Amino acid sequence: MNDVRAWLHGFIPVSINIGRREKLCACLGAWIGLMFAGLVSKATLGDLNPWFIAPMGASAVLLFGVPSSPLAQPWSLVGGNIVSALVGVACAHTIGDPVLAASAAAAVAIAAMFALRCLHPPSGAVALTAVLGGPAVFASGYRFALWPVGLNSVFLLVAALVFNNLMRRRYPHAHLHHTNPHHTADPLPTERLGFTRADLDAVLKSHQQFLDVDPDDLEEILRHAELKAYHRRFGQIHCADLMSKDVVTVRQSTSPQAAWRLLAKHKIKTLPVVDDSGVLVGIVSLHDMMIGHEHDAPTGFWPPQLPLVEHIEHLMTREVRTATPDQLLTDLVPLFSDAGYHHLPVVDPQRRVIGMVTQSDLVAALYRARLEETGSPARSPLAAAA
Repeated sequence: MNDVRAWLHGFIPVSINIGRREKLCACLGAWIGLMFAGLVSKATLGDLNPWFIAPMGASAVLLFGVPSSPLAQPWSLVGGNIVSALVGVACAHTIGDPVLAASAAAAVAIAAMFALRCLHPPSGAVALTAVLGGPAVFASGYRFALWPVGLNSVFLLVAALVFNNLMRRRYPHAHLHHTNPHHTADPLPTERLGFTRADLDAVLKSHQQFLDVDPDDLEEILRHAELKAYHRRFGQIHCADLMSKDVVTVRQSTSPQAAWRLLAKHKIKTLPVVDDSGVLVGIVSLHDMMIGHEHDAPTGFWPPQLPLVEHIEHLMTREVRTATPDQLLTDLVPLFSDAGYHHLPVVDPQRRVIGMVTQSDLVAALYRARLEETGSPARSPLAAAA
């Protein structure tokens, strides 16, 4: 009984988790895209009948409604439509019965699209149009695959490329791979634990069904789900709870020698640079002082040498990634583990420096949170090592 109820439940429409902006983009994009493709096709093909085919409307649903779908990518659109048109024309001219020709065209078109990796659902309608489109389509023969099908597809693709990217939707939907900041072959730290891409590929292969989602997107969604679960478990610690409040800072006019002495005295690796009001204007690190200007140094090791610049402002990094006091600790994990950050200044709404969070602060906080979760007594790692 439960199996029957679950089966019947599949007929109930499911909610589509999409925001209003995406819905508006889909509708506006389809309107603009089809209008552009239709007008240009008519101007190009003139009195040719047909100059625009109905399956383009179905293609527009994919290109503008779900541009991230593997079925909506450029090769799927152009390749799927053209190969299906060729298959449809071949079936129309070799199979006398229109019903048999139409069904054969759709089946062979699907097989061809699978083989050519250009599966595009509206292309099935293109194959049927080539068979059932009437005398004008039949008379055009294989030219039908080039115009109007190929031409319509290219013009619609041009509209999708321009519109989707203007709306800041990646199209074609190429995955943005996150490279190791140290330029080594190792995966990012957050990808070394939990599931791996090999695990995901193995599961997808064993699934035995086509999933209308890019594997890279699926991996990214699962990574975010892991981070969300981590938020739920350790999301009560904020930057204000663990940041260092007595922050050593320098001014833009500070000399490099003075900054170097501060780094050595306090055994730190980074100094926020502030103006007279304490507002963050940059940051200078040990890396900046030792490597950033080594091309100017005669020996390649600058700090012990005489100053090559007068003020620290010539060495500092001006674009600074910061944190806020109320920011969750778990927000910092990807920054410290994957993005290559070691220190983050904590600033108030006026961008005045009020603290500093480091990788060691993060490790200590996560260690403490884990102890509290398991109920284990807090014990100093240094004492344990002794």
